[in-house]
Amino acid sequence: MDTVTLVGIDLGKHRFHLHGQDKRGKAVFRKKLSRKQLVEFFSTFHPCTEAMETCAGAHHTARLLASFGHNVKLISPQFVRPFVKSNKNDFVDAEAICEAACRPAMHL
Repeated sequence: MDTVTLVGIDLGKHRFHLHGQDKRGKAVFRKKLSRKQLVEFFSTFHPCTEAMETCAGAHHTARLLASFGHNVKLISPQFVRPFVKSNKNDFVDAEAICEAACRPAMHL
């Protein structure tokens, strides 16, 4: 897990879906966490970049993760939509967020 450089987070009301990848874009992990588990996970995880779609709760979550030393990027949902590869589910959305955040010309 030390090779993880980017984590895409699909935000939900009660569950968060995470997709972690290394600097080459290879998937390292996929997790489904509750709100409490998310805080515990990132409080002990090494500092890296987290990307998530902007929504009502994204700013609160971004401030929380930034307090742990992480670099947080918020992406507008309209820029994530083109990167969804197949059937829509939360893990695919988290992967699409990572893909969108990797683009050099992405508006963050």
